[in-house]
Amino acid sequence: MSPPDRLKEENLKRLQMFIYLVPVVGFFPALWTLYRGKGDRELLNASRLTITLAGGWLLGYLLLGAGAVTFESVSLQMLILASLLTSGYFVINIVLMVRLWQHKALRLPGVSQLGDRLP
Repeated sequence: MSPPDRLKEENLKRLQMFIYLVPVVGFFPALWTLYRGKGDRELLNASRLTITLAGGWLLGYLLLGAGAVTFESVSLQMLILASLLTSGYFVINIVLMVRLWQHKALRLPGVSQLGDRLP
């Protein structure tokens, strides 16, 4: 009975990681997993990566939005940059979902190293 249980746990873990990678919404279950500190190394790394990506996107989006309001002469350019940042965030999450589906590592150069510094 051991192999079906291990397979069921593996599928449950992959489903959790898919939920973490849902743009914007996946931030909250990833934060909860990281806050509890329970789960294996792969789940904690995926939650750190998700929190780092979502935090970077939110910070960039808010700064570009504030810059668009403050500097009216370049507001259109900043709003375009904010939309490109949002599109990039969604595309990166979809690429990570495809990598998870292919059973590949969820690592991004630079972002993963930054996320590993989270407690």
